Amino acid sequence: MFTGIVQELMAVKAIEHGPDLSRLALQMGALGHGLQLGASVAVNGTCLTVTQHDDDVAYFDIIKETLETTNLGRLDTSSKVNVERSFKVGDEVGGHVVSGHVSTTAELVGLHDQGNDRVLTFKVEPKWQNYIFHKGYVALDGASLTVSSVDRDNADFSVSLIPETIERTTLGTLGLGDSVNVEIDSQTQAIVDTVERVLAEVAQDFFHRALEGQGAG
Repeated sequence: MFTGIVQELMAVKAIEHGPDLSRLALQMGALGHGLQLGASVAVNGTCLTVTQHDDDVAYFDIIKETLETTNLGRLDTSSKVNVERSFKVGDEVGGHVVSGHVSTTAELVGLHDQGNDRVLTFKVEPKWQNYIFHKGYVALDGASLTVSSVDRDNADFSVSLIPETIERTTLGTLGLGDSVNVEIDSQTQAIVDTVERVLAEVAQDFFHRALEGQGAG
């Protein structure tokens, strides 16, 4: 599990793309202290497993499904990524609890500065829009953010970045058309799915009762 607080904006040291598997190498520096084989590390919000660790370089294998559902398939040696190591029990949760299981990707369709802040607007598939609410949480490329606005008609939402986030994460270098990994807040998704299921059951029960009433008449 992760907190959504990016610990390091890290350059990709090497990446080898194969037909079904890619191998990513990151020079972890101080963040790699005590890192063990099998440890979980969030890279652009995607939970990856350390498969090799030489000196301060960590290696990760990325399977085809992950390459297809995240933006990791677009990485090259000119790329930078957001990195966070998994938190331990007792650590401060500065953002919100993030699993590292990416839900989908979203395209940047709007960008403008407001004073020192920057507002980014993303378009996402409508089915995921149902779980995004004004003032709710969302993780973008692994960064925990608060949703500043939602436009359901256009299936987009906006977040505001403070200067610290602009400087220390990949979000500060995004251009129009770029994609980010999106992880929906799991608690929000559970609540929405439960409410929709209960409402559907109530509606179905009402419909059956209405039919029974007509039959009795």
